[in-house]
Amino acid sequence: MVETAVTPAEAASQKALDAMYACLEAGQSFRLEAGAGAGKTYSLVKALRFLVQRNQRLLSRRHQQIACITFTNVAKEEIEARTDRSPLIYCDTTHAFCWSLIGSFQHELRARIMAMPVWDERITEAGGLGDATVEYNLGHRAIRDGRVTLHHDDILALTIALMEKVKFRRLMTDRFPIILIDEYQDTNAGWVEAIKTHLLGQSGAPVFGLFGDHWQKIYGDGCGSVDHPALKEIGKEANFRSVPAVVACLNRMRPQLPQFVQDPAAPGRVRVFHTNSWLGQRQTGPHWGGDLPRVAAHDALERVKKLLQADDWDFSATKTKILMLTHRALASEQGYATLPTIFRFNDAFAKMEHPHIAFLVKELEPACEAFIDRKYGAMFDALGGSVPPIRTTADKTGWSTAMERLVVLREAGTVGAVIDHLRRVRRPRLPDAVEDREHELQSFDRNAGVDMPPALLELEAFRAVPYAEVVSLRRYHVGHSPFETKHGVKGAEFENVLVVVGRGWNIYNFREMLELAGREVPANRHANFERNRNLFYVVCSRAKTRLAILFTQELSADALATLENWFGADTIQRLAP
Repeated sequence: MVETAVTPAEAASQKALDAMYACLEAGQSFRLEAGAGAGKTYSLVKALRFLVQRNQRLLSRRHQQIACITFTNVAKEEIEARTDRSPLIYCDTTHAFCWSLIGSFQHELRARIMAMPVWDERITEAGGLGDATVEYNLGHRAIRDGRVTLHHDDILALTIALMEKVKFRRLMTDRFPIILIDEYQDTNAGWVEAIKTHLLGQSGAPVFGLFGDHWQKIYGDGCGSVDHPALKEIGKEANFRSVPAVVACLNRMRPQLPQFVQDPAAPGRVRVFHTNSWLGQRQTGPHWGGDLPRVAAHDALERVKKLLQADDWDFSATKTKILMLTHRALASEQGYATLPTIFRFNDAFAKMEHPHIAFLVKELEPACEAFIDRKYGAMFDALGGSVPPIRTTADKTGWSTAMERLVVLREAGTVGAVIDHLRRVRRPRLPDAVEDREHELQSFDRNAGVDMPPALLELEAFRAVPYAEVVSLRRYHVGHSPFETKHGVKGAEFENVLVVVGRGWNIYNFREMLELAGREVPANRHANFERNRNLFYVVCSRAKTRLAILFTQELSADALATLENWFGADTIQRLAP
């Protein structure tokens, strides 16, 4: 039998796994730094299987589990499936894990809630907490019927506070002697700091394994790199995703963690385009300064697509993903161009943090799609708790009539028309947060000489938007699109990737990032530099075979020099004016 040669990526991966196993054998906490395409989840699953096999009898006898903390429910489900849903593994999101720790400390929770300013008004209205039961169900803060329901923002704050108690830390270790954290860099900074302060390096504390990559930290409250004397750093120097042409660029971008490829002979190509030759008036202001006007940016994108198609690119949705680093440019291409002009914060629609957006995109749109497909069970599943009992034929007829009218409104009406219809027929019912904000807007006295609050101004403008933009936003969020932006691509990979780099947010300025790269970054610019660098690294590292980058933002000589250093002068092309 001929033995298959070990590839460079496989050799680098095994080296990291051996170091990880040694730490787990010795009870040594560690941080496994796995760059893009290194197989971070593979390493995490390997660790879990190793621990289950090694500690099965001991954990079962002591009624203990290995905790695996994930950043998303999608990651949780993947890890559970790949570890055969072992009862020795507790796998859940950070918030669910923390609630499992603090939920039984009812007396302490009530005392801590009483001390939290965000609860003052509700506690006063309720006349105190008394012996109310504290619950967590991902809802909004409320005190009613002898129950206190927590918002998800409360969970980490309460956990951090309780971690100061020796009894709490001891019970935590008794339940979970080993804690593995997936995507550690995106884990809440305050909670990680509490772990560093109270647990890492302390006698009798759990063994921690951190899996992730601080260069892929792109969420605002994440901790980024975690350094501690008790943590052994393990670098996983493998890339199973990308061809050598792409990995060579990533290695020049990040020489501190060089990667080895799976197939050194695999073909591929990297191309970089810039628009410095454009002769018109560029945009101005802190958000858009130096970028092309919208129409010119769209034209530049179309020109680049034609050049790439001539280079045998397949732009079908299954082969190519266009990654756009500004929400307004993405929205313009996607069909929801009004939304970035309405909301003060892009996360209102990009991460669905606005209650109206969350309800319409996560619940109502899936329900409408199911109704159109005559999948009525799926329709009611999508609506969840907003469905009253259906007992009679009249109930069924009422639902059918309401949904048929809704389908018409979503195609031709405004957001306000859809909301007003739902308020009238209550099929489905609006969530409390949506209903309350609608009532605030309706009750606002426009003749009182008081300025309308920004939140109500946003809602009023949103109600006038064609509902078709919500449909487009839903299509983007579920991935039925050739376009993506930063939050949608983390962890993903695509055969071909075209990155469009421009302006649009005051916190992102990629020209400045390129100018600062390779030199001493001033302390007051370091956080902003890392934010820009990390996002740029994440999108560039999604490509498996072909990578192209289009800069619609004007670039300085220093920025171009960095691009030549990272990607090679022969890859860079100036678009003709």
